[in-house]
Amino acid sequence: MTKSSESHVLKQKQIAEAFSNGNFDLTFPFLAKTIEWNIIGDKTLVGRESVIENWKQTSNYFKTVTTKFTTFNVIAENNCVAVNGTGEFIRNGEQLSYVSACDVYIFNDNNELQRIDSYCI
Repeated sequence: MTKSSESHVLKQKQIAEAFSNGNFDLTFPFLAKTIEWNIIGDKTLVGRESVIENWKQTSNYFKTVTTKFTTFNVIAENNCVAVNGTGEFIRNGEQLSYVSACDVYIFNDNNELQRIDSYCI
């Protein structure tokens, strides 16, 4: 792997990990206009604006709870990054939910997020 491809993968890993940990604003510049976010078993969002609107709703929820994200693995190959971990959501000292998740990110040739598949249990 060349030095430039190593930094490219590192950047993709950072973008993916930021998204998986709820740091949505950091990933905005890297969204393709035609991004597709498939939240398995729930819904599919198509297009940058649809994804951003969902982020806003999720971010508003995050402001009402304490979140604890734990990342176990970040695996990258070519233009694909997978992140798995857990998320815990707490309010007033009480656990509201606990989620195990895996997000698979596909980047296009412009280093933009083209597709995200999110598996949450």
